Amino acid sequence: MTLARAETSSPPTANPADGRFGLYELMLYAITVFAWSTSWFAVRQQLGPVAAEVSVTWRFVLSAALMWAWVLIARLPIRFGFASHLRFAALGLVMFSCNFLMMYYASAYLPSGLLSVVFALSSVFNLLISRIFVGTQVKPQIALGGCVGIAGVGLMFWPQIAGAQLDLGALKGLGFALAGTLFFSSGNLFSARLQRDQVPVMSANAWGMLYGALILAFLAWMRGAIFTIDLSPRYLGSLVYLAVTSSGIAYWSYLTLLGRIGSARAGYAAVMFPVFALLISTVFENYHWTLAALTGIILALAGNVLVLSAGSRK
Repeated sequence: MTLARAETSSPPTANPADGRFGLYELMLYAITVFAWSTSWFAVRQQLGPVAAEVSVTWRFVLSAALMWAWVLIARLPIRFGFASHLRFAALGLVMFSCNFLMMYYASAYLPSGLLSVVFALSSVFNLLISRIFVGTQVKPQIALGGCVGIAGVGLMFWPQIAGAQLDLGALKGLGFALAGTLFFSSGNLFSARLQRDQVPVMSANAWGMLYGALILAFLAWMRGAIFTIDLSPRYLGSLVYLAVTSSGIAYWSYLTLLGRIGSARAGYAAVMFPVFALLISTVFENYHWTLAALTGIILALAGNVLVLSAGSRK
């Protein structure tokens, strides 16, 4: 309920062109990075007897239900025109279904570290998509920060990258991961347009997740997947965490941040996911730090500072 009030009485929307990154934006950024950094570990708990299409469907059925409860309790707008519904459906297709489905597929072929590195490219994809379709001019400092950050993340996971055999399976996984990342970045365009049309973030999320859940269920049915569920505490716990934290809260914070500081800087949060995912791996998976990993995390943080201290202009 606290977050619902924040949606209706949040600080005035910052102009992405003014370069402002205050306490409110820092809070949104921190929530996004934490929620999505921990989601990599949670997704691994979902792999098992339940088909990937079905697991993602359950995730967004639950997420959509929570979003709709939030919207109704907060009395946010729910009626929109046909053009807005087309954008909701597009958001559901690229950001709330295909993005996640591709990443679930990729996890069957690629090590989690390499998958995180590929997804970190969303910051670069955001820059390219904004430049091509919106005409956004990006300061060289942002581009440099993105390159430095991605180089740092790559260095952190270099042992895994170097050890991954690029056989047919690995190439398929890389293709799925790149496709998922591109879907995610494409969804930023639809979200940004909806926010420019004064559609509340949570209203857009509720409709987008509803469409996404319907699309996922249709895809699962088309592939002949069995709609079952694993009742183990590990599966159910990870499902609830992914639906509430990684899908609900994280997307509210990320898409709000995107509307306030622009896709180039908001998307850079994806570069930080592997950094914190590696810290989680240190605690729970006995990851051993190396000189390359330490150098990489310094570069990733330095790139983060470069991007967040700069603005983008149209």
